[in-house]
This record gives sequence, C-alpha cells and structure tokens, in this order.
Amino acid sequence: MSHSIARLAVACVALAATPLAAEVTDSDDRGFITRDEAVVETDLKETWLALISPAKWWNSSHTWSGDAANLTIRPQAGGCFCERIPEDPDPDKISLEGSVEHMRVIHAFPEKALRMQGGLGPLQSEPVTGVLTIVLSEVDNGTRIVWEYTVSGSMRYEIPVISKAVDGVMSQQLNGLAAMLGRVDVAEVTPSSADEEEQDEDDIVPEEEAKSKVDEAFDDLSDG
Repeated sequence: MSHSIARLAVACVALAATPLAAEVTDSDDRGFITRDEAVVETDLKETWLALISPAKWWNSSHTWSGDAANLTIRPQAGGCFCERIPEDPDPDKISLEGSVEHMRVIHAFPEKALRMQGGLGPLQSEPVTGVLTIVLSEVDNGTRIVWEYTVSGSMRYEIPVISKAVDGVMSQQLNGLAAMLGRVDVAEVTPSSADEEEQDEDDIVPEEEAKSKVDEAFDDLSDG
C-alpha cells in the first residue's frame, strides 16, 4: 500500500487539477477533517450498490494486495471494509492467505448513508480515530455524494502535510466511484468582475439550498 507521505503528497498535487470539490475543512493539533462531493447521473439505489462494491472503483495503488478486486464491504453494523491478501503463487514458498480490515461499518442506511470507522492507509499504524461518513441525496440530475473523513488523535505525522495528502487520496477514491457512475458535476468557474455585477442573487440560491440539505443530512446522522 502507498504508505509514504511523499507518495501521498504527490497524489494530492496531481489531483488538484481535477474537477473535485475537495478540501480540508478543519485542521489543528488534534486532527483534521476532509470533505468532498460529487454528483452522478445514477439513482440512489444504483449509487448505493456501487458504493458498497469497492472492488469496482477503488484505486488498486491504495491497497495492500495491489489489486482492488480483493476489496469488499459488508454494509451492516459491525461489517468489515476488508481486503483479502492472496497466497503467494510462488511454488517455492509456503504461504497462507491473509486479510486487512480497513474500516468497520458502524452505520449502514441503504440508499442514504454509510459510516465506517478506521484509520486508512498510513493512519492504520497510528492511535487515531478515523470516521468516514458518506451521505447520498437525490438531486434533479441524479445523486449527490458527500464524502467526509474525520481524523482525531495522536499521530507521528505533521498534520498540515498528512491532512492534504489524505484529502487527495480520498478525492481519488470518490472520483473513481463518480467516474464509474457517470459524473455530471463540473469544476466551478470563477466569474469575471463584469459577470459578478450582472449576477442576480437568485441565481445562487438553488445551490445553497442543495448544500443546506446535505448539511442537514449530516446533522441528522450525528444526532442519531
């Protein structure tokens, strides 16, 4: 698995040019929060079924076995986001099949939300708590996926560095899922001064309302 901070940082920089709404929304000496979102053209059911099938969209370079086909998620409380480590095919070696628990499912609400707990990648070796919450909501052109990873606790990494690196890798995974399902959101374009003068306030209300609904969904999950 890509454990080195240098490699993760490179991935983060490479992803910066892609049309993702990724950002580190909070960071201090106790931990950090990364948030990302995408809109896909599939309905809630198809999006959910894809979400719980990581072998189809997770990047193989961020696995221990080197092959995302070994990944599975059992979408029930206590279920495992796990990876199978195949036996070494070398006939001169005696080996056994292994496994890795990436995260543990703590909340599975089909077609609405998936929440898992665990330290991904290099965070697995640290005494930190990581919680990944993925919320699905219906929008006019498909399904909005909001992806938030909260990490808290002591770690041997510089938080400003590891937070950006992890954010980049998280964005890479969401981008893989969205690309498979048919991504329909686009990168935001900063309007010119003239456009800003002509823009009416009503033009931005629908987007704000959409984000508000997603935030409410997160609040409901947190309260639960």
